[in-house]
Amino acid sequence: MARKDASINLVGENINFLDRFVTWALTVGRVVVILTELIALIAFLYRFSLDREIIDLHTKIKQEQAVVAYLKDNEETFRGIQNRISLASSFGTIAKDKVNLLNDVISFAPAGMTFNNISAQEDRVRINASTNSVSSLSDFVSKLKSYSSIKNVIVEKIENRTSSASITVSITGLLKTDAKTK
Repeated sequence: MARKDASINLVGENINFLDRFVTWALTVGRVVVILTELIALIAFLYRFSLDREIIDLHTKIKQEQAVVAYLKDNEETFRGIQNRISLASSFGTIAKDKVNLLNDVISFAPAGMTFNNISAQEDRVRINASTNSVSSLSDFVSKLKSYSSIKNVIVEKIENRTSSASITVSITGLLKTDAKTK
C-alpha cells in the first residue's frame, strides 16, 4: 500500500460565506493598495517634471526681463522721438496758419506805419503800432475789418505823441472760428 503524506488542515473543507468574503477582501485589498501606491508614485514623479517646467519658465522670464530692461532706454528714446515728431507736425500746421495771418496783417500796413509789437493768439491778433497820420491808421483799420479771417476789430488805445509827431495805437482783431481751424 502506498503511503499517504499526512497533511494538517485547520480550516477544514467546509468554507462558509464569511471565510470566502475575507479571502476575497484581502486579495482585492492588496490590489487596491498596490494601485493606490502606483498612482501616488506616478503623481510624485509627475510633480518633479512640473517643478522642472516651473524652474525653466522662471529662467525664461528672467531672461526676457533682462532683454526688456536692456531695451527700455531705447523704447523711451523712441517714444520721446515719436512724441516730438507729432508735436512738431501739429505745431507746424498751427504755426503756418499764424504766420500766414501775420503776413497778411503786415501787408495791410500803409507806408509810414511801424509795428512795435504784433502777436497772434488762438482767438485774436494784437497789434501795437505807430503811424504818422490818422488817414493811414483808418485805412489800416478798414483793411483789417474787411479781412476774411477777422470778424471784429477793436481799437483799444490811441495815443497822440506830439514830441515824436506820431500816433501810437493798440488794436485787437478777433478771429473767426473757421480761421482758427484752417
